Parts: sequence; C-alpha cells; structure tokens
Amino acid sequence: MQIGINFFPDVDPQQRPADQYFAECLDLVELADRLDYHHIRIVEHYFHPYGGYSPNPLLFLSAAAARSRRLRLITGAVLPAFNHPLKLAGEIGMLDGISGGRLEVGFARAFLPHEFQRFGVDMDTSRARFDEGIETVRRLLAEEHVAHQGRFHSFPATTSLPRPTQRPHPPLWVAALSNEQSFRRAGELGCGIMANPLAAETMRHNLGVYREAWRAAGHPGRGRVMLAFHMHCAPDTELARSRAEEPVNSYLRSLVSAAADWTDGAASADYPGYQEMIAKLAADDFHSVLARNAALVGTPEDIVDQLRRFHEECGGFDVASLQVNFSTLDPTLARASVELFGEQVLPRLRAGAAPVDAN
Repeated sequence: MQIGINFFPDVDPQQRPADQYFAECLDLVELADRLDYHHIRIVEHYFHPYGGYSPNPLLFLSAAAARSRRLRLITGAVLPAFNHPLKLAGEIGMLDGISGGRLEVGFARAFLPHEFQRFGVDMDTSRARFDEGIETVRRLLAEEHVAHQGRFHSFPATTSLPRPTQRPHPPLWVAALSNEQSFRRAGELGCGIMANPLAAETMRHNLGVYREAWRAAGHPGRGRVMLAFHMHCAPDTELARSRAEEPVNSYLRSLVSAAADWTDGAASADYPGYQEMIAKLAADDFHSVLARNAALVGTPEDIVDQLRRFHEECGGFDVASLQVNFSTLDPTLARASVELFGEQVLPRLRAGAAPVDAN
C-alpha cells in the first residue's frame, strides 16, 4: 500500500493568509519526502474556503517538485470543464519535465454549482465536457500533430509542447464521488480511480463496477484505486481524537457550505441524486466518519488496524492519500502527526501489516 499526503485547503483568509498556508504545506512536502511518503496531492477548486486556495494544482505541484526529490506529484484533480485542453496538456508536459517525470494527473468533472455558474458553464454539459476533455488531453500528450473537432473545443493539427517526460504520458486517474457511472467510465478508460471512503458495502460495490469495466475493456491487471482519508496520528488514542474532532468537523462544514446550492434548488441531469447526497453529508460529523473508517485517527497501532479493516471490508485499494493539515489544526500538530505516521506506520505497512490486495 502506498501512502501520501493530500492537501485539501479548507481555508478562510481570516484564518490563514495564503503565504502562511503555502509555507506550511511546503514544509510538510519536505518532511514527507524525507520520510519516504509516496506522493503529494492537491485539488482544483474556486471561490470558496472549501478548496479555493488551490485554483491551479499544477502551480502548487511545481513548487512541491522543487522542494522534493522522490515524491510523486498528483493532481487530485484538474477539471476539464474549466480548462482548455491545449493549455492543460502544455502545463502537464511542463510540470512532468520540471519534476523529472514524477507527475500523475487526476481528472474530475467538478460538482459545485457556484463554480459552473461563475465560469458560465452549463452543468448539464459536465459529463460530455469531461469525456471530451480527458480524451483530448490524453491524445495531445501521447501523440503529435493532433487535430480535434469537438463539441466544446476545436483546433487544427497541433503538437503540444513540452512533450511529456513519461511516455506515452503520465499515469492518469479519474475522480469519483458516488456515481456508479463515474466508476465504470474510469475502468473503461484504463485510468486509476480516486475516491473518498464511503460506507464499506457501497465502496465494495463501486470498486467492483470499476474493476469489471477495467477487465471488460481489455486492460491488464485490475486497475489502481486511491482513497482519500482524514488522518491524525498521536501517541494516545484519546489525545488524537480530541485534536482531530473540531478540525474534521470544520472541514465537513466547509464542504456542506460550498455545496449548499444543491440543497437550495440546484439540479442537473448530469448529477442525479446530488441533492440527497449533500443533504446526507450535512448530517456527517467526526464520529460518523470515524465509525466508517473514513478518518484514520489514533495511535500508530490504531491507524494500522483501521487501514487493514477498511481495506478488507471495501474490497482492497492500492494508495491512501491523507489529509493532515486542517485549517483549524495547529501546524505543529499536523507536522508531528505526519512525522509519527511516517516513522511508525509506514514501516509496518511496508512490512505487510496491512494487505496489498483483497477480493
């Protein structure tokens, strides 16, 4: 199992100005690199404390590339709905070169109505924009002299520069929330799947859909699964929980606030069931996410057990991406958590304390 750090800023400027927030993040990048974590990952969102400090994940990852030597650099994820494929392909090639071939590119459809509204993009075109965008970017990275005549973008034969360092292109991922079709599409495309740990039985079903689509499309193996967890590690279980409870609750409130348009009347055929899903999220709190192992909180021994249990219950995953520096958590405590996890949990995972595969 590969373990990395997921920077998902849930930051209000009154809590932390941008220079302070990014200095803290890059300090953790250096620490994660030294402790041999697998990756750094960051999101693309806009205009709201939920994610809004990262309108361009590739920009942050360029800084992370300069502060690290081994870490994989993962977009979690870029949004084709708001980016021209020619610009996105060029920036991907550039960062893959700057990092010496350490980039991995996750794509997502976007799901926040306020972002679509401000960019002037119809939410009912979301899935079509995603499908056209990811395929066009993949072709631009893998091929030269690519001409495209699409529904949303068209251009004559073009060779994207710089060419990617990894051939034919960096590893690709697709982000999914709960829609079964998104899991199926990722498998058909031959991309890894990025997801959040829902209830174990739901997760097992969705990952089964993904792996079956992967096999049916003729791809070798069974795909790659990355799950994102909240994490806080401390020497004592109750101490870890007392430190993590309010930061996790604050993050959840930020998510519900950003997605409030769904419960205030927003609707789209491309997002069936989102009103109900966001309404359920409004009832989530630290204790409920801890109960379903979506938050890894406790001592190193607790967290190894939590990872093993969820791994077995959900059908197995390959990569865990850990959110560690919540906006209301003292940055010295976030650093201590990353350090303790790196020194005491990572060696146990490498030694086989948690399984690598499950049926």
